[in-house]
Amino acid sequence: MPASLTLIDYWRSGTSHRTRIALHLKGLAFEHRTIDLRVGAQASAEYTALNPQALVPTLITDGAVLTQSPAILEWLEEVYPVPPLLPADPAARAQVRAIAAAVACDIHPLGNLRVLKYLRAEMGQDEAAATAFARRWIELGFEAITKLLVASPGGPWAWGERPTLADCCLVPQLYAAIDRHKLALSPRLAAIYAASETHPAFIAAHPLNQPDAPKG
Repeated sequence: MPASLTLIDYWRSGTSHRTRIALHLKGLAFEHRTIDLRVGAQASAEYTALNPQALVPTLITDGAVLTQSPAILEWLEEVYPVPPLLPADPAARAQVRAIAAAVACDIHPLGNLRVLKYLRAEMGQDEAAATAFARRWIELGFEAITKLLVASPGGPWAWGERPTLADCCLVPQLYAAIDRHKLALSPRLAAIYAASETHPAFIAAHPLNQPDAPKG
């Protein structure tokens, strides 16, 4: 029987977005609680008691509080292995994890809200400089990922005919690149994003479809 799941997140957060995608791909029901990063609610004593890093998402399950989206995604794969988010072949699993890590470890952290706020407030950078900083690492990261995808077996997704852990991480970063930074995507990345736009799990997880997203 599935555990009770409560997700605490923020509609526009890329780490929250990737976690929602995985939950919906697994077909798991969860209670949804939102926290407003814009007003600093993540720094409250109540929230930091759950998540000492004051980051989102946090997943509360029976007997455990889980933080850091890569750890949450791996936990979901281990506890709910069907449908799988990783290929059966060990080498292919490593390649899918590498694509996911390229986003989660190398691209996303450098465009994170708290990093950009630090650049503006503490390093004296204006909005244009902060935006250029984020765009640089997105563009370099996408260039590398596009090359990694050459080894893919094909299909509409990053690694084959169904979504994997790579897509969970990559699609939110593609959304941010399009929505916030107005970046053009390579044909391969554009095709992956197009596949996500018609998939029910990705639609359900989309930032604009969240209860705390701006209306109108």
